[in-house]
Amino acid sequence: MKTLTKDTKIALLMGGPGSEREVSLVSGQAVLEALRAEGFTRVTPVVVDDETPAIPEGTELCFNIIHGTFGEDGGLQTYLEKLGLPYTGAGSATSRNCFDKVLTKKAMVAAGVPTPASEVITRDQMPSIPVPCVVKPPCEGSSVGVEIVHDAAELPAAVRRAGEHGEELLVEEYIKGKELTVAIFDGTPLPVIHICPREGFYDYKNKYPGMTGAVGSDYICPADITEQETKDVQAAALAAYRALGVEVYGRVDVLLTDDGKPYVLEINTIPGMTSASLFPKAAAAVGIPFGELCRRIAEVSLCQPRG
Repeated sequence: MKTLTKDTKIALLMGGPGSEREVSLVSGQAVLEALRAEGFTRVTPVVVDDETPAIPEGTELCFNIIHGTFGEDGGLQTYLEKLGLPYTGAGSATSRNCFDKVLTKKAMVAAGVPTPASEVITRDQMPSIPVPCVVKPPCEGSSVGVEIVHDAAELPAAVRRAGEHGEELLVEEYIKGKELTVAIFDGTPLPVIHICPREGFYDYKNKYPGMTGAVGSDYICPADITEQETKDVQAAALAAYRALGVEVYGRVDVLLTDDGKPYVLEINTIPGMTSASLFPKAAAAVGIPFGELCRRIAEVSLCQPRG
């Protein structure tokens, strides 16, 4: 088993062919600067444009920071496994299951994880779940294509728009509650973060206001919830993390109702990794600076069995 040293040759993979390419490039630049500040002298940035990226010769670890399609859906992981190259984060099978919200939902239901009721439809169908409901493309990240529908008259248009991202759609009951997220590193939950969108919900625009011009969101860490609610939310997030078999790290999104019930929505296996992103915020709250977090992710990943 290899050990991470300051001389380890790291290929930092960023960009990718999906809809989250620009966000990944921002995360990648932040991780690059952080690793170099930690003293890693052999980090090479690799901007990925397709599904057969050229990895620098002699690479000992691929640090994957490609959000969404290819980077987070198991495609890149499978490619690197065929090349015999270690990489950061969740494995290929786990990545596929977490990226597909339908597969995630099945695993959580089977494990008894609290999650909103749902059904799967095609883009040519209307759901039986009554409004208000949430319509989601199963295989997009950063809430791309997600629509909350409060008026039945708006449902056909919402289904049509979500259907632009794929044939199959996931429709969930609408749960009103606080939008929370729980970062989990190496099986340990970090402090809960309360996400407070200034308008609407925590969609792509409010996640990346600097890129979209939206008013953005505020973040409270640790979240402004009771000690018992914190324990319940972390327990639900960890149960989902374990149900999907997530390796190394991930971020679990949870809704908390006014009566204190948590509902797990999804798991992000390549969460945003700028110094202002949610996973680094949670780590900072327990005294782990951004550079150290990046180093720890590399260390744990290098020891992770693959294939």
